[in-house]
Amino acid sequence: MLTTALALVLAHLLADYPFQNRWIVANKKKPEAMAAHIGVVFLLTLLALRGEIAPALTITVIHLAIDLIKTHLAPERLWAYMSDQLAHFATIAGVLWFWPDLALLWPEATPWAQYLLAVSAGLILCVQAGGPAVGLLMSDFEEIQHVGLPAAGRMIGLLERALIYLMVLAGQPAGIGFLIAAKSILRFDTVSKDQRASEYVIIGTLASFGWALLVSYATLSLITITGIDPTPS
Repeated sequence: MLTTALALVLAHLLADYPFQNRWIVANKKKPEAMAAHIGVVFLLTLLALRGEIAPALTITVIHLAIDLIKTHLAPERLWAYMSDQLAHFATIAGVLWFWPDLALLWPEATPWAQYLLAVSAGLILCVQAGGPAVGLLMSDFEEIQHVGLPAAGRMIGLLERALIYLMVLAGQPAGIGFLIAAKSILRFDTVSKDQRASEYVIIGTLASFGWALLVSYATLSLITITGIDPTPS
């Protein structure tokens, strides 16, 4: 069951983040954009379930219902974003409970395969899912405008969360301190001249680092508890 669950979680995260491009996100209220997204959800879910159509369709239909509620009814708030993702994960858990035979889909799965599924899912959740979460949190504050590269802040956030994830899983969390120091030095000139900018950067940085640490250690705990770490101790 663990392999099937990890495969379904990874399929969901792939569909919601790497395979959901900016056009789909910007036009989610249009039927064609929603259809494109749901088509990807169904195909990836079908792959994760090795062609089991009934549970794949069930997950896809519920995914569509959740996305329609979020897109047309829910506000652009952090709690709505988190509730949306929790609803998708609850759907996966419900389908696995209703179809217990899905546990037998991957009898040949090795610890390495399970490990790669867990690490890949954790990476997407840490790096890409963290972006909207931090952005929605920061929407409560007046945005501070800086003259700089377009989308540079987003790229910095992606890179810092990726580095934190890699350092935690590699057993080198001390390196995160150097990452914080490096970012502080590079941002010093900007924030030292404007208290509002300083506070805005600090809140965003702490939120991004906090999300990355939470997901990183959750992934590490999952690997440890389930005993799927194939690397020598």
